[in-house]
Amino acid sequence: MTSDRDRDKLERSPQDVGKWKRAQQLVMSGRNDAALAEYRDLLARYPGLAQLWFENGIAAAGELQFAAADESFLKAAELAPRDVDLLVLIGQQQHRLRRFDHARTCFEQAVAAEPASVHARLSLAAWLERERKLDAALACVDECLARHPRDPQARSFRAFLLQRQGRNEDAEKVLRELVKEGSKDPSVEFSSKHLLGVVLDELGHHSEAWRWLVESKAALRRTADMAAFEKMYDRADRQRRELLSALTPDAVKRWATEGPPVPHAQQLAFLGGHPRSGTTLLEQILGAHPGVLGFDEPEAFVLEISNRLAPMQADRKLTADALNRLGTTARANLAQRYFKSLLQEPAAATDARVLLDKNPSPTAWLHLWLRVFPELKVIIALRDPRDVAVSCFFQNMNGLTATNANFLTIERTARHYADLMDVWLRMRELGGFEWIETRYEDVVANLEAEGRRVTQFTGLDWHPSQANYRDAAAKKILHAPTYHDVTKPVYRRAIGRWERYAAELAPIQERLEPYCKAFGYA
Repeated sequence: MTSDRDRDKLERSPQDVGKWKRAQQLVMSGRNDAALAEYRDLLARYPGLAQLWFENGIAAAGELQFAAADESFLKAAELAPRDVDLLVLIGQQQHRLRRFDHARTCFEQAVAAEPASVHARLSLAAWLERERKLDAALACVDECLARHPRDPQARSFRAFLLQRQGRNEDAEKVLRELVKEGSKDPSVEFSSKHLLGVVLDELGHHSEAWRWLVESKAALRRTADMAAFEKMYDRADRQRRELLSALTPDAVKRWATEGPPVPHAQQLAFLGGHPRSGTTLLEQILGAHPGVLGFDEPEAFVLEISNRLAPMQADRKLTADALNRLGTTARANLAQRYFKSLLQEPAAATDARVLLDKNPSPTAWLHLWLRVFPELKVIIALRDPRDVAVSCFFQNMNGLTATNANFLTIERTARHYADLMDVWLRMRELGGFEWIETRYEDVVANLEAEGRRVTQFTGLDWHPSQANYRDAAAKKILHAPTYHDVTKPVYRRAIGRWERYAAELAPIQERLEPYCKAFGYA
């Protein structure tokens, strides 16, 4: 391996150091095509530098060159077989690209390279948990604790695995010890307090559970510039409302007459609604149909359409007039990038008749969906807004963004619900497209009846395999936060969950009341 020699050689060349920095800046600004040209030149002279291959892989993936990204990541792992941090990063990128076998191999390679590494062990354990191999994940963490008995991250993750196994009393004991000791690591502090709240909720101690959630979220808020996040989110919401108010029913009807910008063999369907409204369950039921290819929270729409037309962090804003004037060539380019990104997964080679993109948050950009894909079939999942608010507040934040930072207070959670569902109510009012609403409570009450109704909306008949969707779900690695729930039998205990927290929801009841009425939950 020539990695060290190449790095030393590169660092002695100010010109190439500058080229490397320029390539990194191009990737960060989204100019991946220009970045690839810089990396191509650097790799020709320094082919043994693993970090260059890794960054080239990121740029290639951003430019939708997935085969080149695969090759680059595999080359980086080959050149750095003992670099634990880089191997974990490569595994995370492979996970993002849904190259699951490659991801697992990277995490295993990191542990083999440095068996005493807490980072490597916990990364592998987290992956095994994703695969629902809870015993193997727990064994991996226990091996870590045998070497580092007091490591707070390992103890916190062990408590998480115990909770996953239903051993809540054991998890509670570990978590109370961690909270009592305190931790200098902010991630351990807020994750332990959050998980303690989840465990106490499952044990029926609801008032104390809520108190720990509030403490956890307060700790997490201290780690970020919340004012900046909220300002960015509020500006984007304000601009979106202005755009929606300027749209007319005639405009949306005209979009439909323009037709699809590019021919495509399959019917495209979007499954949205507010997060925690039962979209994952419904996607698994629909996706069990042999004629449906379901995608679990893909990044395609966000990366290739909404971030290009209306990036949240940009000062410029998209107007209704600009959206109406979006030409066929521009729409075709967006659509082609979207389908290329969506169908990147190896399993996407299929003769399915329906492509189902399940991703709740992009419901906020339903007008962009319909501008680019006027033939889109829209499925909106509904659930009692009060249950949605509680479920979102119980969600653990894995990396803050301007959007999910709203779930750090119950007041902002209610606001986010209102903002997102106002988009749906406005688009429903405008009309001019095919849509259906489905209620989580109806799915739970009669899975086949409601599943059949939504399946028929997509143009297909109910298939017997859909009743056994859990068999297929158990073989998948899902991205949704509720990935661990979909293999369990459908249960009713999540219905009316808000009643256990009625006192804590008092500050937002009035805010949610119009939506309870609009969606039939009054």
